[in-house]
Amino acid sequence: MFRFLPRPLAMLAGPIIVLFIAGCAAPVSPPAPQPIKTAPTCQAAAAGNTVAGNWLSVRKQKGVAGELRTLFTLHANGTMAYTELLKRGKNPSRGIDETGCWRQEQQTLVLQTLLSNGAPIESDDPIYTNRYTVVSVVGGTLTLRGPDGATIKAKRMSPGYRLPF
Repeated sequence: MFRFLPRPLAMLAGPIIVLFIAGCAAPVSPPAPQPIKTAPTCQAAAAGNTVAGNWLSVRKQKGVAGELRTLFTLHANGTMAYTELLKRGKNPSRGIDETGCWRQEQQTLVLQTLLSNGAPIESDDPIYTNRYTVVSVVGGTLTLRGPDGATIKAKRMSPGYRLPF
């Protein structure tokens, strides 16, 4: 007969195999539950806040082929909807649809996105918090200055107004 292992090694192989099989069969502890992140609650705007409402901005932006149409829907209860469409001639419009909360801190309008195109976002990602300086609210015109310094002029629209696709 052929001998595959010397006798001392053969005697150790049995216990090693038993330990290996026992390690594989050991119960696996479930991973620790992840804390559930709750969406922030929106705070109602101050009574008589002149920024609340539907605001439509139509503009051209340097480096963008086409016309940007932006609808800011700022509800008095602190919720908001932000819809932006890029209209490029005969091509189909492309756009984003975000919802979340808004607040006004002195002369700064803060938009906090909670859902982007219907999908939850990572709340700690700074790209979903937009800040605009409120330059003026005169009659039916809202003038904002974006973080890049660009001026955005928007006109007040009727409640329930939606962007046409």
